[in-house]
Amino acid sequence: MDLDALYMQLALNEAWEYQGLTYPNPPVGAVITAGKEMIAVAAHQKAGTSHAEVLALLYAYENISQRPIGFDPFDAHRAHDFLLSLPPGFFSECTIYVTLEPCSHEGKTPSCANLLRSLDLYRVVVATRDPIQEHSGGIERLKNVCYGVLQKEAEALLEPFVIWQKRAFVLFKIAQTSNAKIGGGYLSCDTSLKHVHRLRSICSKLLIGGNTVRTDRPTLDCRFIKEKAPDVIIYSKEKSFDISIPLFGVEHRKVEIRSDLHFLKRPSLVLVEGGEGMLLALKEKIDWLLIYQTPKLSANNLTYNTDMNLSFLHQTKKDVDLMIWSKKID
Repeated sequence: MDLDALYMQLALNEAWEYQGLTYPNPPVGAVITAGKEMIAVAAHQKAGTSHAEVLALLYAYENISQRPIGFDPFDAHRAHDFLLSLPPGFFSECTIYVTLEPCSHEGKTPSCANLLRSLDLYRVVVATRDPIQEHSGGIERLKNVCYGVLQKEAEALLEPFVIWQKRAFVLFKIAQTSNAKIGGGYLSCDTSLKHVHRLRSICSKLLIGGNTVRTDRPTLDCRFIKEKAPDVIIYSKEKSFDISIPLFGVEHRKVEIRSDLHFLKRPSLVLVEGGEGMLLALKEKIDWLLIYQTPKLSANNLTYNTDMNLSFLHQTKKDVDLMIWSKKID
């Protein structure tokens, strides 16, 4: 692997850490080098906050100057103003690697393409273009651009973003032991549980099955990160439920019971949590599966007893657990 591909892979790995968490924005990673030394790595973390390029530039500034910036790096407007105030040529020997074409438009945050043009870096290496046509054009504003490094891998990272522009992106979450058993209380470690709660806090809807509600009597909130609980859709032909179940008692939450899936036609991010019945019911609607595999064996009889071919897209560790982003394939 050449150096451009190596640094771009590091940027992609960082972006995967925030897959789904940037909704409705795309996940983006960035790496900055000076010579052959990597001096910063960052990723966009939350919609409305500083983009990956901006965070990486701020971290690079701290590395080069050995001085802290002294303000919230996620304040995009403050960050852009600060970077533009630096002496001309401050980053002239630096190369930035970014997994997505720098944005040319002005939205909740200023244009990254305009920022990079003003800072006049030595090189800008881009993996792929912005799939939203009205947001593209950033490459044309820049000079010394190298385009297409790990383009295929960058496009795989962006697939959820592309889908939720048109309809619901359906993500099915699975927590299981190393011998594929489920149930019997919490299986995942605290780090994995917090990650699930972060996804719940971001998603448009949390979709669960009626049997899960009746059997498990879940709460399905975001208490581990102290964020607002997601609105819930219960997919069930039977409309009658015990409303004393904790799920119905969460403040500022809407719970809807539906026997159809027409809502999946709307652009959104839908997180699904459930067992075998829910997996089978949604088999043709699921886009990706997110698997949290814990390093333990279980004698529990519950499992996902179905046939499904998957392509593993990316994997990382959440403390002791293995987290695998997977795509359902025919």
